[in-house]
Amino acid sequence: MPKPVGRAQRYMPGLDGLRALAVLAVIAYHLELGWAQGGLLGVGVFFTLSGYLITDLLLGQRDAVGHLRLGDFWLRRARRLLPALFLMVAVVVAWVTLFDRSQLPALRGYVVAAAVYMSNWWNIVRHASYFSRFGPPPPLDHLWSLAVEEQFYLVWPFLLWLGLRYARGRYWMAGLTLAAAALSATVMALLYQPGVDPTRVYEGTDTRAFGLLVGAALAMVWPSRHLRADLTLRRRLLLDGAGVVGLVVIALLIWRTNQYSPFLYRGGIVLLSVATVGVVAALAHPASWLGPALGWAPLRWLGVRSYGIYLWHFPIIVLTTPTVQRKVNLPPEVLQVGATIAVAGLSWRFLEEPIRRGALGRFWARARSGGWRRKAASRRSYVPRRSYRRRRRQRVAAGVASVAALSVLALDGAGLAGVISPGADGSALSPPSASAPAEIKLSTHHAPPAPPTKAPAQATRSPKAASPRAAPATRTSCHAVAYIGDSTSEGMVMPNYLPDPARRLDAQYARVGATSQYIEISGARSTIETLSGQANAYDVARQLVANGFRGCWMFALGTNDTANIYAGSPIGRMARIERMMSVVGDQPVLWVNLKSLLESGPYSEANMKLWNLTLLQACARYPNMRVFDWASVANDSWFISDGTHYTSAGYAQRARLTAASLVHAFPASGRQGVPGCVVH
Repeated sequence: MPKPVGRAQRYMPGLDGLRALAVLAVIAYHLELGWAQGGLLGVGVFFTLSGYLITDLLLGQRDAVGHLRLGDFWLRRARRLLPALFLMVAVVVAWVTLFDRSQLPALRGYVVAAAVYMSNWWNIVRHASYFSRFGPPPPLDHLWSLAVEEQFYLVWPFLLWLGLRYARGRYWMAGLTLAAAALSATVMALLYQPGVDPTRVYEGTDTRAFGLLVGAALAMVWPSRHLRADLTLRRRLLLDGAGVVGLVVIALLIWRTNQYSPFLYRGGIVLLSVATVGVVAALAHPASWLGPALGWAPLRWLGVRSYGIYLWHFPIIVLTTPTVQRKVNLPPEVLQVGATIAVAGLSWRFLEEPIRRGALGRFWARARSGGWRRKAASRRSYVPRRSYRRRRRQRVAAGVASVAALSVLALDGAGLAGVISPGADGSALSPPSASAPAEIKLSTHHAPPAPPTKAPAQATRSPKAASPRAAPATRTSCHAVAYIGDSTSEGMVMPNYLPDPARRLDAQYARVGATSQYIEISGARSTIETLSGQANAYDVARQLVANGFRGCWMFALGTNDTANIYAGSPIGRMARIERMMSVVGDQPVLWVNLKSLLESGPYSEANMKLWNLTLLQACARYPNMRVFDWASVANDSWFISDGTHYTSAGYAQRARLTAASLVHAFPASGRQGVPGCVVH
């Protein structure tokens, strides 16, 4: 909270220190530092602090002038928030346009949502996960929290006005506000389901309102302008004790919880808000000793710029992570944090603070009056020739800079407009081949990052099958194959990754004799859980059987199952495998095991190994089951930076080896195949 421009609020430097700690926790979370798994809770601290400050400001304004000046309030909010936001969005779009156009189709929606402060609901209605994603996240994904706050800023002043008009007093208003907060927390607890992605619960305005409302209730009973420094020693100790306990609770939650902890959604974030109330109450009081401690100059400097730091940190991390590790000797996190603070500092110095203090108003007033022309003319009469030339060069340089800025914005517009244009390659997939009637169905709700070419259509048919005179060792007895997979399989059928149709999975299957194919691939697919209304693997398999499919099955599943189990799903690994096996009966089944380069989290290699072990245990119980040991043949160089998906070369190898594994497991000479369960 920088020093107020007006006098309706008292400056409380300790609150800026709290802001600094909160934004540093968020940065640590997005950098995936192990000691800050719950660093996302820094956003909850911001919510409660914002609820307190905004309500305290409005109530102070009412005490000063006798009513709420809502127009003035919203204008000040717009001046404070919009310029830095729009600058950051423009820079991100320009960067993506110039260096990574493959992100433009998805970025367009994020830009529109950010402009109207609806980023959280944009994610929710699309069932986009804030947590369970493989590829690099969208660079504007963090704006969901600013959307929640801005929605609060729009609605809360009206509710506060009603409360001031009809409630019996501020304590009644505080009680009603806490009742609304309790309702919001209850909605969060009821909507949360263990094992299901918590994005809806985490980002919903209705489910996160309690953090803001608890802070607002504090402002009603603890107004900063009425607090006095004349406290007894005992009361000072109690006040600072509450603040210290609150800080300890916040630190423990950040250290010991993470986004998948059921405790967070069933009271943990409420506890965070209560702890933050204790800290804010202490820091806001002029008698507190904790306030000057957290008002330490470096913390205060960061806290004043915390809005800009929050705006810039996420796109800087997302857009530089793939490249920075290869070009420098310093840890990339150090450079990313340094760049974030530097950019936020420049934004504050040259954009946010001048506008906050009325620079735009002065500019427009001068533009309307033409005052700068008269001033310039009077100065030209007295400026020495050498100084005049220097000033002219400076104006020319400024003009060049303006043209460059406009050019960047033009590129932004071109980039966003270009996402709706057809790709240069025309049709995304090859036309159906009459010689090999195979249907491929591909859902891409959560596709991995793709090269900058047009996305694939939903269906195609496999190329012509290989010659029937091919050697038996290269053929399979599985003339009909059903392949069910998740996003780790998508690149095998996407021309974005494999422009040559002969390298894709359907062509590789046809090469080994599997000419009748059903390939159902969908991002974020699990055997049990569903996302965005799509069918889970179990339902897809049941539908195939109901439609009369008989043949061989390949299941490339488990990546999302391990994440769901990690997040608390009560359905275990063996139960999931058994459910899939119950559908196919005695038909041949080949499971593809898993590999990850991640060391922690729901998609860690440790979790993948547990799934692979369970596959082997199940294989010993089902004589018709085999396991393709992809984990032993997958080269680390085939993975992209997310540690789970693959490069084009990796997907080409995966398609080739997947078809070859079908030959080894179920060769044309008979169904015995290789001895044992494992196919290499």
